[in-house]
Amino acid sequence: MAHAVVWFDVPVSDLDRAARFYSAVLGRSIHNEFPDVAVLAHGDTEVAGCLLKKDGHLPSDGGPLLYFSVPGRLDEAVRLVPELGGKVVEPKHPIGPFGFRAIVLDSEGNRIALHSD
Repeated sequence: MAHAVVWFDVPVSDLDRAARFYSAVLGRSIHNEFPDVAVLAHGDTEVAGCLLKKDGHLPSDGGPLLYFSVPGRLDEAVRLVPELGGKVVEPKHPIGPFGFRAIVLDSEGNRIALHSD
């Protein structure tokens, strides 16, 4: 079955700052593909997305909540968030049989979830 989500854009104000944040917190490389677009490294079968700096696309702490996988690195990822200009909104907590998550604001002010089993 195909993924329900196939791509996402994360609105950012400062592309370099956001790329540093996501690269460190997610433990993945970020590639500048086009002006004002940085793509998160992904495999052929993974959902893909990018950081996007574009007029009219503003970072927000409301709206949909994207979950980013940080397998086996949740404690480290949460520790890095404030060092990289983000804020921990909800520290690591269990989400039943689905593992653990933490809710954070990224370096741009977007609310995201970090997830691990």
